[in-house]
Formats: sequence, C-alpha cells, structure tokens
Amino acid sequence: MALTHNLGFPRIGARRELKQALEAYWRADISDEKLNATAAELRQRHWTLQRDLGIDLIPAGDFALYDQMLNMTALLGAVPARFNAQQDEIGLELYFAMARGTATQPAMEMTKWFDTNYHYIVPEFDADTRFRVASPQLFKEVAEAQALGISPKAVLIGPLTYLYLGKESTPGFSRLDLLPQLLPVYRDILGQLASLGVEWVQIDEPLLALDLGEEWLRGLDQAYTALAEPRLTKLLLTTYFEAVDKHANRLKELPVDGLHIDLCRAPDQLETFLDHYPVGKVLSLGIVDGRNIWRSDLARSFSMLSRVQAILGERLWIAPSCSLQHCPVDLELETRLDGEIKNWLAFAVQKLHEVSALGRGVTHGESAISEILSASTEASRVRAQSERIHNPVVQERLRSLTRKENERASPFPVRQSRQRQRFKLPLLPTTTIGSFPQTAEIRQARAAFKKGELGNLQYLQAMRDEIALAIRKQEEIGLDVLVHGEAERNDMVEYFGEQLWGYVFTENGWVQSYGSRCVKPPILYGDIYRPEPMTVDWIQYAQSLTPRPVKGMLTGPVTMLMWSFVRDDQPRADTALQLALAIRDEVADLERAGIGIIQIDEPAFREGLPLKKPDWDEYLQWAVRAFRVASSSVRDDTQIHTHMCYSEFHDILPAIAEMDADVITIETSRSRMELLNAFGQFKYPNEIGPGVYDIHSPRIPRTEEILELLEKACKVIDPSQLWVNPDCGLKTRGWVETEAALQRMVEAARLLRTLNLPKISVN
Repeated sequence: MALTHNLGFPRIGARRELKQALEAYWRADISDEKLNATAAELRQRHWTLQRDLGIDLIPAGDFALYDQMLNMTALLGAVPARFNAQQDEIGLELYFAMARGTATQPAMEMTKWFDTNYHYIVPEFDADTRFRVASPQLFKEVAEAQALGISPKAVLIGPLTYLYLGKESTPGFSRLDLLPQLLPVYRDILGQLASLGVEWVQIDEPLLALDLGEEWLRGLDQAYTALAEPRLTKLLLTTYFEAVDKHANRLKELPVDGLHIDLCRAPDQLETFLDHYPVGKVLSLGIVDGRNIWRSDLARSFSMLSRVQAILGERLWIAPSCSLQHCPVDLELETRLDGEIKNWLAFAVQKLHEVSALGRGVTHGESAISEILSASTEASRVRAQSERIHNPVVQERLRSLTRKENERASPFPVRQSRQRQRFKLPLLPTTTIGSFPQTAEIRQARAAFKKGELGNLQYLQAMRDEIALAIRKQEEIGLDVLVHGEAERNDMVEYFGEQLWGYVFTENGWVQSYGSRCVKPPILYGDIYRPEPMTVDWIQYAQSLTPRPVKGMLTGPVTMLMWSFVRDDQPRADTALQLALAIRDEVADLERAGIGIIQIDEPAFREGLPLKKPDWDEYLQWAVRAFRVASSSVRDDTQIHTHMCYSEFHDILPAIAEMDADVITIETSRSRMELLNAFGQFKYPNEIGPGVYDIHSPRIPRTEEILELLEKACKVIDPSQLWVNPDCGLKTRGWVETEAALQRMVEAARLLRTLNLPKISVN
C-alpha cells in the first residue's frame, strides 16, 4: 500500500467565493459571522472533495482568509508592537489590520513567496518580540474536519521558515535569536493538536531549498531536536520548490517521522534520498506538479513509483510537489476551452485524481489503472506531435537575432539629455504606475461585451469615456506624466496574451495572488506571435486628449512568462525571447504613433530568479537580454520606463542596471524607502521612482508622510534622478481614495521643489 496525501488545496473557491466574501466584509456589507460561515463552507467542500477523490490524508490548516504566513503570525501571537494589540485572542479586526493597515498604521510588508507570484505578509521581529498561542483558528479547523469524519493532517509553517522569511525591524538584532523562545510555543501547538487526536503534522520548511548559512542549519537541528522531546505527534518535514539533496544526510538524521521532497522541480534528488534511507521513516514524493497546469505523464511516474515502492514498501507516500494553491481549482468548469488543449491540462482537482490513481496503481497493480495510464500516454503523444505548437516564422526570427537587437543606440547620459529636451518635465516629475480604478461600470461593460450584449462601437465608446475620465482627473490632480488608465484591460498579462498567437484562456482558471486579489494566468502552449498592434489605438486616443505626455503601457517578456502557465517543452529562455520580439514590435508601433514614453513593466523579474545562487547567472543573462530586445529599438529621445514591485532586489542590482531602462519605478512605501538605500549604495545610474504610498491598503497617506519619504529619498538619490509615484497600479482602489492620495502626492512633490534640495541631496 502507498498512502496518498495533499499538501494544500486552493482556498479561494472554484468561483472565487472567498474573494467575494472578503471584499463584502471589508465594505461592511456582511458580518464577521457571515464571512466565517463562507470560509467554513469552503473548507468543508474542499475536504469532502478530497476525500471523495480517494486522498488518504487530507490537510487542515492550509486555509487562510488572507495569507498562510499571516495565519502563523496570528497563531504565534507575533503582532508588531505598533498595532498596540491588547486582546488575548487575535480576531478578524487585528488580523486584517496587519494585512491592510489602519488609519494610523501602515500594513505589514508584503513580498513574493519564494519564486511564485503569491505574496505573503512579512513578519516583523525585534528583541522584544514574544510568542504565545494567540489564535484558536487552526484547532477549530481540525475539529471541523473531524466532524465530517475526516482525520486530518494539520499543516504548519515550520519555525525556521517562519523566522527566515521575516525581517528585523530594529538594527543590530538577528531574528534567529528568537528561536529558543519560539520553539516552546510550537510545542504547545503540537500538544494541542495531539490532544485533538491529530496523528500527523505537515511542517513546511521550504527555506531548505535556499542557500543557507551554517547558523540556520544549526537552528534546524536545534528546532527539530526540541520538537521531538517528547514526541507529541508525527512530523512530516516538508520541502518543495527546489532540490534539498545537499542537506539529505542531515534531514535523514533529524528526529522526524517523514520527509517530503519535490520531484517535479528536482527529480534527480530522489537517488540521494533513497541511499540508506532510514528504516521506519516515511518518504513522501511530490510527483504531480503543483505549480503548473500540464497533465502528468502517469506511465513514467508509475514506473518510478513502482521501483521506489519495492524499496520502501508502505513507507512510500504520494503527493503533489507542493500546495495546489498555485493552480486553478477545477478544469471541468472550463466549458469553452479548446478541446484538444484541454486534454493536455490538469487543475487542482485533476491533479488529485492523478495522485489518487498513482496510489491505486502502486497498491493494487498496473491493471487497476491501465485505462488511466493509456489516456495519459495518448494525451502526451498528441501534444508532442501537435502542429499548433510550432510556428516556423517565429523560430526563424529567433535564430536570426543578433547583438544589435539588444542595445540602445546611445548610452544613458546622451539619451537623458535628449529626453529632457523633448519633455521639459519639472524636477521630481509625478506620474502613476499605469492602472486606475477598475470600477463596477468598467467590469460590467467588459462582461457585457464578452457576452455579446454590448456591440463593438458601444464598447469602444464606453472605454473611451473611461480613458477621457482618467485623463481629465489626472490633469486636475496635476500629474506631469499621464497614463490612459487601462480601463480596457482585464489583467496585465491576460490582456496581452489574448492578442498573441500561442496562448489560450480559461473562464475560471483563477489563482490567488494575495488576500482577495486573484489572477487568471493565461496558458502559453506554443510559439508566440503578434499578428497586429495591441495597445496603439487606446494610447493614441488618450494622447489626443492632452498636451501632457501619456505613457504607453506594456507588460514585459519576463513577467508575461512568469505570470502565465508556461509550456514545459522548450527552455524558458527561448519562450522569453519570443515574447520579447512580440513586445518589441508593439514598442516600435507606439513610437511610430508619436508616443514618447513607453513603460514595459517587469514586476516578476526578481520572481524568476532561481532559488539557488549558482543558477542565477544563466537566468539573469537571458532575462536581461529579453528585456533589452523588447525595449532597445527606440530613438534616444523616446523614454523607456519599467516597474518592479514586492520583491527583494538588493542582490540583483547589477542585472537591473544592465536592463538599461531610462526610468525604473519600484515599491518602497511599506519598507519606508529601505530598498532605495540599496539603489543609492549601488549608485544606480539611471532615473528612479520610489513608491511613496502603499496602494494595497485603503489608507490615504498624509501629505507630510509622503514629503518625509521623499526627503529621505533625496538623501540617498540625487533629486535630479528622482520621480514621484505610488508603489504600484491603482486598479484595486476606488476613485475617492485614489484622487485624495494622488493630490497629496503631487502636493508633496511641489513642496519639495521649493526646498533647497542640494542641502539634502547625496554628497
């Protein structure tokens, strides 16, 4: 027998029920009770579904109203002192205050979860941080599952990963110093789970996929030795996203009852773990890809599992590679998806079908799943031979690329001079990142157009009206460089993918990005080709309404790649260059249409960085090349912007400089300009716009706060290089708060221009 289990299920609901409930709660349209009831209903639905699919061990504790790291902060009572929490038990008000901010306190920082497009809330630590069991939510969820007749596996983020992914809020202090006082609280949690009858706890330590210093590895030994004395529950130490075979001997010796490894990202690590694997310890193999949507090659997986089962027997467990929160929920909801391509895919429900089938095959023999294996093999054959995947025109253009396509005509100082002559912008020019509020009216018009209820001309006029509104409001606010507002765009990747050959789209393929924010990644299945311009008419129309410059807004090739479900049958570098060529053509058309400032957003640039440092150079070379191919065809007086956000860029600044964008805008508000210090120390050569307020919080900053941040920025970056902007797009905000915040931002920039800036500029 081989036991099957799941590491985590998408929490948002097949039709984004959690998103809808959260946003209704934040609008005060529903009560705490209603929100909690919706969440409980989703959990019960997901547990029942997994049980019915034949999964033997089902997780509890993988659900979160906002974020799993924030759940751990609440469970561990690690509320930053600035929130002035007085209550013994952390409730919804404080939970969401940490995530979204309050009238007096900004939200906790948010950044990417390893190399995914999921964002987590970053814990804040200082020497006074204290831990205690402060939320009963995990234990309530275990009891809910048990009431359904399910004996769940509880899920926790491990103590090392929790500390590692946090940050110190005071200098001269190491968060690892908190481990001795954190471990007794983990033991309390394990004790409470044991008292509820929980046998297995999945304790996630994905930090093991990173390059760790010896102090963190010693902390690992310390932590799991402490948690095993005495043994309260069985622990499955869970790793994913990369190989951990470098630590194989250490992990085998830890006093845990099982290990989980990711064989989709790192198949070669299996042999290292099988070598002298400890007797009596479970080995869980992540054999079904939890990060992408392609159907598994079940015959190959079954062959490998059969060999391992002969070695391990009942100690073999079968699972997805990681939590399925990174996948859409159910392929069966896709009633309009092309039938041939649909047969190549598997969403979360289908992936659990695959896990269950592999478990049955290993337990009962190949004959028990022969039809399933045959169908999987046939789907793989058809996909590999499909003529829809390859485009000779694209492949020939890729082969003919030369170094010339990678480079601007002149170095930045020459370009900067010509751009300043052309645009004549003031010191500290103000702009936004691109999008403006996606109102209910915009969404309704787009939905009616897609359903055929709104004609082409009616839709065109509706979007033009929204663009005109955005231009008028920006002029009234006093912004220097405008945007068209992106009313016509559903998503910054999906919008472009819909107009490129080589993509297909889903109706309900939603995944969570953060909180209630869900995205519907397009599926990149074949060679990418741009048949016609994608944005020119919209931007040209916006520019016709104002004498001020309007930015052309594009999504960069690396972000198009990272925020899609990407084909796995060719190197990602090749796919990125195909995307770069399509964007290059769009840039050229925008320039020909008279657009002088073009923004090519790359918020996923850091996200694509491999988790292991030895693999960085190869990625950075092709990622930088892709951006430069996309952006380098323009004249010197055409200004190229890019935008990056919610990632740590300190260690890749040379590569960001190599991208050679004339202006980069970055997210810095939640960290109060901390990231900008790195750009200043690096002496970043081009212009930069540090985000001066957090658009992911409904909080409207005071003018004085923005001015303080800008003054801080002027101390590390020459004011002549600085732009003033929010930290990200504004599509998730309402117009009232957007206008108020931007008015204060413009006011702060104008006030700063009146100061004697050389006195506060960098020496």
